[in-house]
Amino acid sequence: MVKSIEWAGEKVRILDQSRLPFEVVYIDCSDYSMVADAIKTLKIRGAPAIGIAAAMGVALSAQDIKASSFEEFMAALKPLMDTMISTRPTAVNIRWAMDRLKALMLKNRHLGVETLKKMLVYEAKAILEEDITANRAIGSWGAEFIKNGATVLTHCNAGALATGGYGTATAPILVAREQGKEVQVIADETRPVLQGARLTTWELMQTGVPVTLITDNSAGALMKNGRIDLCIVGTDRTARNGDVANKIGTYSVAVLAKENNIPFYVAAPLSSIDFTIPSGEEIPIEQRPAEEVTHICGHPVAPEGVRVINMAFDVTPARYVTAIITEKGVFRPGDLKKVTIEGVNLSELRLKP
Repeated sequence: MVKSIEWAGEKVRILDQSRLPFEVVYIDCSDYSMVADAIKTLKIRGAPAIGIAAAMGVALSAQDIKASSFEEFMAALKPLMDTMISTRPTAVNIRWAMDRLKALMLKNRHLGVETLKKMLVYEAKAILEEDITANRAIGSWGAEFIKNGATVLTHCNAGALATGGYGTATAPILVAREQGKEVQVIADETRPVLQGARLTTWELMQTGVPVTLITDNSAGALMKNGRIDLCIVGTDRTARNGDVANKIGTYSVAVLAKENNIPFYVAAPLSSIDFTIPSGEEIPIEQRPAEEVTHICGHPVAPEGVRVINMAFDVTPARYVTAIITEKGVFRPGDLKKVTIEGVNLSELRLKP
């Protein structure tokens, strides 16, 4: 299985996804600023993966903080965390990870700075391991909705490269194949950075999953011709009502799926669901550099000076989402808000295939 990130001694080791599929190169980050730059420049991407990276980057540089009190230590940590949060504003996992580290520090403030430093490292590693476990659970729940012989359409990359391991959108596919089902994938290219073409196809080929690459504007025709049985995508932030922010173009795929009566599933670990916002209208949409649109792999494909809109994400309204696959089960978008309520019987909420 491909590793997107790991704790390597006194460094954070990151697979440089900007160089895939042509080179497999790992970067050893020695401080938080290197990790933050890797996130901002898409050397590591995918909501769960960048949450893990942010936690590890902060834990790494925290070891060098000189502080004699808890207050001094937290004051020194704040700019590190703020830097991480500023790298990718749409994905909620970074802020979720920072909030988790803050809560840990506050709960154990009496233990002393040196102990807190060790606890940050432990917690960052735990976030990685928990993500892998959650992804496998997503795979088990989601595989129930994949029939033998199915063709699955994916958008962008929500595989092991976008997570701590195993993936979100790809997890049900991998588990279905482990169960003996014949499943194949159609991956759209996902302009402008081509995560589908460069990353999803490469990753699935490494694991032996049959995959076919298409242009983004081919999806509708293939759906109309009966070539696609279901869609599974990931998410960078999902609102409490089930609206989903994912890579730009996801909304178009969802609308096409609805028109053609094709199930549209979103694979979402609970860490990527923002229960603090009521709808997708509250989700900030990251704007990225024009060069990502005017150039492909460094080569210009548009006239110099042309005006560009480069939204990294769009929001798919919950009405287009068939169900959301989480580590706790598969739920209707409208039931998400009930999942974390204490005492709720999840077995009554879960969708059945």
